Amino acid sequence: MKSKNSDKEQPNNPLHGVKLAEVLQYLVSVYGWEELGILIKINCFRSNPTIKSCLKFLRKTPWARTKVENLYLKSVQK
Repeated sequence: MKSKNSDKEQPNNPLHGVKLAEVLQYLVSVYGWEELGILIKINCFRSNPTIKSCLKFLRKTPWARTKVENLYLKSVQK
């Protein structure tokens, strides 16, 4: 049985189908933790950063997740 969300297409959403973990791993591979901490001033990038701890924080903090997603979109469009 399909869920209601899978029936809806999101052709204008560039993040559709991209997991937050994939976004974060991409940004870390491109910028590294230190540069991410400079670009987006949040402690999870500056103090003992790990993918797991950052994902936990970003899932609970919409404003920070938005900043990360926006940086990802800018990085991918280059």
